[in-house]
Amino acid sequence: MNKPRIDTLLEKVDSKYALVVMAAKRARQINNYYRSREEGSIDDIPPPLVDTGSRNILTIALEEIAEGKISYEYRV
Repeated sequence: MNKPRIDTLLEKVDSKYALVVMAAKRARQINNYYRSREEGSIDDIPPPLVDTGSRNILTIALEEIAEGKISYEYRV
């Protein structure tokens, strides 16, 4: 994994663990979006938020994080 760089990603989050959770959740959403699009029923799932040539869902999620398109907040 060369793009986006890990140091760029860590500037957007508090820790590596937050990055992993955030990327995994967004990758699942993107996967569900593509699945529902194939079935012909697009729900309230947002499409990928970046223009990319990558077909890897996790890479797309990481690019969204690097560009600041998605964020998170801790629940108390």
